[in-house]
Amino acid sequence: LLIFTGIGVAWAGGFILIWLYGQPWFLDVNVLGTNLREVFQVRPVSLSIAVWVGFLALFGIATDDGVVMSTYIDQQFAKEKPAGIESIRAAIIQAGMRRVRPCLMTTATTILALLPVLTATGRGADIMLPMALPSIGGMLIAVVTMVLVPVLYCLREETKLRVGLPTCGPIAQR
Repeated sequence: LLIFTGIGVAWAGGFILIWLYGQPWFLDVNVLGTNLREVFQVRPVSLSIAVWVGFLALFGIATDDGVVMSTYIDQQFAKEKPAGIESIRAAIIQAGMRRVRPCLMTTATTILALLPVLTATGRGADIMLPMALPSIGGMLIAVVTMVLVPVLYCLREETKLRVGLPTCGPIAQR
């Protein structure tokens, strides 16, 4: 469940960008004599099969970020075996800081790879734009999961400590 919280956050981001594309004021700015609405083909997008395929791709990437973060936190717990609230928090902060860069790189490469799709005008561009919008919007907001997963993991481990259960991650218990 900790890993899949990223899907809800990414889902919201995808729908926010789709909604923004339907607003007449979104990207209505001239840069060097060119309107950004024309460059990025801003127009209302209906919920077609292409949009849902874009959401499926987005969910895979968002889940991957959660897996990267939680797996390393599990490894950190297996190595340090924290016994108190302060040691739990220190282990999670240390693990979270070590996995921010890989998660940001995943997000950045996804967004950068899809930006040309937003500016494409050739054959198939009318299908590719709705497919790319959920992924770009979701990845812009999914950066929040880099904070959400460690916070929820910390909450789980602190609750286990208060209840009296062992505070090692799932990998360490196998």
